[in-house]
Amino acid sequence: MVANPVDDEERHLPASRKARLAAYVTEAGQVTVAALATSFGVSADTIRRDLDQLDNEGVLIRTHGGAIALQAALRPDTAVDVRSRMQSDAKDRIGAAAAELIPDGAVVIINAGSTALALVRHLQRHRDLTIATNNLRAALEINPDVCRDLHLFGGRVRISGETTTGPVSLPSVFGPEHHEIRADFAFISVGGVSADDGFSTSHIEEAGMMAEMMARSDKVAVLADHSKFGRRLFARVVELQAADYLVTDAAPPAELAEALAEAEVEVALPGA
Repeated sequence: MVANPVDDEERHLPASRKARLAAYVTEAGQVTVAALATSFGVSADTIRRDLDQLDNEGVLIRTHGGAIALQAALRPDTAVDVRSRMQSDAKDRIGAAAAELIPDGAVVIINAGSTALALVRHLQRHRDLTIATNNLRAALEINPDVCRDLHLFGGRVRISGETTTGPVSLPSVFGPEHHEIRADFAFISVGGVSADDGFSTSHIEEAGMMAEMMARSDKVAVLADHSKFGRRLFARVVELQAADYLVTDAAPPAELAEALAEAEVEVALPGA
């Protein structure tokens, strides 16, 4: 049980309260506004303002009705809405940069993940695209004017991630067989980018699916913000050499930059 974080003398010290509030959320993992207001002896509106500020400062993740600690948000089963709030500006810039790689009329595979979803949101001016994805949210948010055709890969649904895992193929409308597919580009959002271990993710089923998406595409762009640099997650997807581009928001550190150069992976930065 999380201990009561304040006493009466500290309730009127906003800086102290916010510091203790951050520590409280970190210890608890996930909390509600109502519970915090009771624990801190202040109004719910005060707690909401504090949480909004701490979210803006990157200390925690603001959610509907409460907050979640950063380390809790990194769990594999964290909802996509929460993940979208993490490094949101960086993901938006990555999405814009990745969209610039796509010509009108291209066939594109896009995987699940909040960074891939940022790409989808920057396709509004594109036309005549054929898109295949396992990203359930992307299938709902894509502008109909963008697509010639939109396909959703079938399989098991992971509700928290709003994604499917299954074969990278599409069923025939005339029978039970599946069609093999090819794409001009694959845009793959990953959770880790390491000089030693390549690209990785938390989900072993998705790792295999992501690798197959890459193998079925002429060009591969991996999407990852700078917080993914140096991370090695549970399931390796592919080695660095499997990608043509790493679309990110900041220059990689020296060791990773050298490994990417040796693997002939072009680092694409927003505005470059």
